[in-house]
Amino acid sequence: MRPRWCVSVATLALAGGSMLAFAATAAASSAIVRPGYVTAVARSGQVKGAPWSRHMHVRLGGSARLVRPLISVRHGRHGRHAVTSSNWSGYVAHNGPYKSISASWIEPTGHCSGPGHKFSSFWVGLDGYNSGSVEQTGSEVDCKGGSPQYYSWYEMFPKFPVRFHNTVRPGDHFRGSVTYDGGGRFILKLSDTTRGWTHTEHKSLQSARRSSAEVIVEAPSSNRGVLPLADFGTVHLSNARVNGSKIGSRSPTKLIMQEGARRKDFISPLVNGQNFSATWHHS
Repeated sequence: MRPRWCVSVATLALAGGSMLAFAATAAASSAIVRPGYVTAVARSGQVKGAPWSRHMHVRLGGSARLVRPLISVRHGRHGRHAVTSSNWSGYVAHNGPYKSISASWIEPTGHCSGPGHKFSSFWVGLDGYNSGSVEQTGSEVDCKGGSPQYYSWYEMFPKFPVRFHNTVRPGDHFRGSVTYDGGGRFILKLSDTTRGWTHTEHKSLQSARRSSAEVIVEAPSSNRGVLPLADFGTVHLSNARVNGSKIGSRSPTKLIMQEGARRKDFISPLVNGQNFSATWHHS
């Protein structure tokens, strides 16, 4: 997905992206459900397929649909190195090319009440801020039918996201990294050190520019726009490093998730150049 950045003098392309949200959000999209398939909504703003679903045990499918939520740059209100986004918050370095991004986080507890489905994801990635691809891996907590559901994934956008089979629970300690290995090759690694599992994916994308490196909390999107952000309480992210150095040494931009005048979450300042937290505020 390439949401637009709205600035007074220029328009910057932002490639969103990440793992699929649950099939129950099909009502939020206009995609056609084919016989034998169920519809899944991707955080990148596209209705996407994925090869496996722990709950449905069927192959997910559907046509990709492009969505471009508007993201506004408002330097004056939030500081010289801050922008507002309708679906991303966190920190991004964007003067690449970069070779690696890594960070740790603790899977937060989803607080689910009321009707409808809500979504939130936490990830590290290269590209996406000012380029048309994104290479990323992370975890998620969504609210479905009043109950929180947890999982993890990787994605080499524009290819479909892939969900890992492993159990994820609140309080799990994650470590994620994306590393460029030369020749268009990437290593995406996600570890749940609490449960003792690791996935290491070797993928290729020749067109990747590696122009940005980010640590992100995201509100997923459907083909009709940004979906409600699940109440994740507070998520703590730490040891954010770009090319092995603290992300704070890269003059990162702070992303503030906001739609209109409504803040969706609050992002703390960087502590020690590499640690911050995000606290849910509004769906």
